[in-house]
Amino acid sequence: MIGRRSAKSADAFRTISEVAGDLEVPQHVLRFWETRFAQIKPLKRAGGRRYYRPEDIELLRRIRELLYKHGYTIKGVQRLLKDNGLIEVPTPAPALAAPVAPIAVPAAAASSPAPTAPARAAAQINDLPLFARMPDRPAILAAIEELEALKKLLRARRK
Repeated sequence: MIGRRSAKSADAFRTISEVAGDLEVPQHVLRFWETRFAQIKPLKRAGGRRYYRPEDIELLRRIRELLYKHGYTIKGVQRLLKDNGLIEVPTPAPALAAPVAPIAVPAAAASSPAPTAPARAAAQINDLPLFARMPDRPAILAAIEELEALKKLLRARRK
C-alpha cells in the first residue's frame, strides 16, 4: 500500500482508505466529518466509492489538526471555516498581564486536609488538550482549590 501511495502523483485522487491512513484517522471519522463540514466534497463514483482531491485532503488535514492538536470543537472549526474560509489557527491569547491574587482563606480552612474534589477537577481539566497549553493554567488550578475551600467553609457554616 505504501508503494502504491508513493507512486501516485501529488494531483492524483485518493481513496478513503488512503486518506484515512495518511491522516491516521478511521474511515468512519472521515465520513462523519463529511456530514459536519459542507466544504468536504469527495467525488463519488458508482457504488459510492469516495475519491478525495488534493484540496479535500489538505482541508481534512487542517480539520484534524484543529480538532486533535489545538483542542477545537467541531462547532469551533465550523465557525473558523465560516468566518475565515481558509482554516487558519488563530494566534493564542496573550498571558494575563498580572497574576491573579489568591483569595485569603481563613486559618481553619487552611489547616484542614485538602479536599479530594480539587484534585479530581484538576485531573479532569488536565486531560483537555487545550487546557494543557494555557499559560494561566496554574492560576486556574489555584482558583479551583480556593473555590473548593470556600465551598467547604460555607457548608460548615450552614450546619
